[in-house]
Amino acid sequence: MLLTSVCLLLVAASCTLLVKTIRHYHAANRRVIALRSRALVQQSEIQKKRLDLLETRNRSKVLEDTVSNGAAAVEKMHRTLTNATFGLIDRFSSDDKFRESARKARETHDQTSDKIYSALHTTNKAAHLLADMLLTKRTENRIRRSHSRRRDQD
Repeated sequence: MLLTSVCLLLVAASCTLLVKTIRHYHAANRRVIALRSRALVQQSEIQKKRLDLLETRNRSKVLEDTVSNGAAAVEKMHRTLTNATFGLIDRFSSDDKFRESARKARETHDQTSDKIYSALHTTNKAAHLLADMLLTKRTENRIRRSHSRRRDQD
């Protein structure tokens, strides 16, 4: 009888310990899941910040390409028109003085327009670098501010 009582007491104690162990396991498992979920949130926030920065740089590049391609198109049209105009003058002019004057005007015009378009392309590149620097800096500052606010809240 005493042996049976001791056995029942040991079985009851082991069942109690088993239940407590299972509860502790489930609580620890919930904590691990919560930690993993926080880690995923932080990783996705980091990825979002990286993508924001990349998007800012891409927008800046698209802006530079748009201005550059637009200027190149205008330059080609301008050259086509001036070549046609000066070519017609050269071909159909009967006065040699006028033709020589038109050739000098064409040389001056071509040199001036080359300088203007070169300056336009250089200015576009400089503006792109400045815009890229400012936009990237602004995005980085925004990311830093949001990160420091989040750190202060934790």
